[in-house]
Amino acid sequence: MNEPQKKQDDELMQLVTFSIGEEEFGVDILKVQEIIRTMEITKVPKAPDFVEGVINLRGKVIPIIDLRRRFGLSSKEHDKHTRIIVIEINNMIVGFVVDSVSEVLRIPASTVEPPPAVVAGMESEYISGVGKLQDRLLILLDLDRLLSNEDLDVLGQM
Repeated sequence: MNEPQKKQDDELMQLVTFSIGEEEFGVDILKVQEIIRTMEITKVPKAPDFVEGVINLRGKVIPIIDLRRRFGLSSKEHDKHTRIIVIEINNMIVGFVVDSVSEVLRIPASTVEPPPAVVAGMESEYISGVGKLQDRLLILLDLDRLLSNEDLDVLGQM
């Protein structure tokens, strides 16, 4: 095995994993600012349907996006497992509502494959790859593509 190939195989990806419905997802830990419990979310008139509203997080108003709705899944009542993952995308702080946060994982980059055309009924444009773990698959989200420039413009005006 040549040296660059060996280095890639040994490289570990650090991911925050979470669930939406039956699927498990992962995002790069470096993009995650914090994970918080749900709090009161203020609705915003005329917001896109996937925007749940805004919250005041230590004096900053941040938009909250329901990933279930973003992926075209039915909404679900928040429960004791529901979390908001606070992430920075293109210099904007955004919160994503997820059903539950699982763990922080380190997986070898060599176990990640390119995404198939359709994964779990979602458009693959949001997906950067699929991680193969021992007993399950982990869908890796490409956070930079999860929101279009138009979406970010709308969120920036909230």
